[in-house]
Amino acid sequence: MREVVFSADDFGLTPAVNEAVERAHRDGILDQASLMVAGASAEDAVRRAKTMPSLKVGLHLVVIEGPAILPPAEIPLLVDAMGQFPSGQAELGVRYFFQPAARRQLAREIRAQFAAFAATGLTLDHANAHKHMHLHPTVGRMMIRIGREFGLTSIRIPAEPPATMARLGTRAGLGDRALYAWTRLLRHQARAAGMRVNDHCFGLAWSGHMTQARVARLLEHLPDGRSEIYFHPATEQDPLLARLMPDYEPVTELAALLDRGPRDRLRS
Repeated sequence: MREVVFSADDFGLTPAVNEAVERAHRDGILDQASLMVAGASAEDAVRRAKTMPSLKVGLHLVVIEGPAILPPAEIPLLVDAMGQFPSGQAELGVRYFFQPAARRQLAREIRAQFAAFAATGLTLDHANAHKHMHLHPTVGRMMIRIGREFGLTSIRIPAEPPATMARLGTRAGLGDRALYAWTRLLRHQARAAGMRVNDHCFGLAWSGHMTQARVARLLEHLPDGRSEIYFHPATEQDPLLARLMPDYEPVTELAALLDRGPRDRLRS
């Protein structure tokens, strides 16, 4: 059996993203979206989500390259004076692993983000992390442990199978294969906590470039099991998206989510 879930990340980042999520769910194939609770347009995202009870919404945990919920004075080891997490994964990874004080601040911020999601009144369907930072063992462990206190039952494992991508003409490099192997640790953490997880995840190699043609080909070669395909849709490349993701094609990804054809063929 093959099961596929279509997801959108960065819900709440900008109005263009929020509008795309709404259109893709109402008129297309989008099943779920992950909310950035400290995003500049989070309130607008929550308002839209409450008009779409069939849209499953989860937490898009931000602990890198984005805004924190807590004020900078409470987590000075994590964010700058403007309350923004830096973008350096290696530096943050070392800090989260080796600095006890930073880990304590990280736990408080993760708890604050789950609490902010709970305050929206939305049902917590799932959780994942911006830039897949929950692959970091400390972040993953905290997200699972704290999330369970807020009713978390499902997380994304960003495991994109190299064999499937090779059949689609995209060869995995050594780094991609190492990352795929590393996801086993997060899968073990999640299953040990009784979490529901996907078997496969697609959107890493083609991140920001999930075209209609690529989605159609992917569904033809989808492996057995539960697959999550994630997107970064928007109705326009607004200034914030252009600054954060200059090479992404959010409008093209929205078009892919509005195309019902491939999913109808998969169902048949």
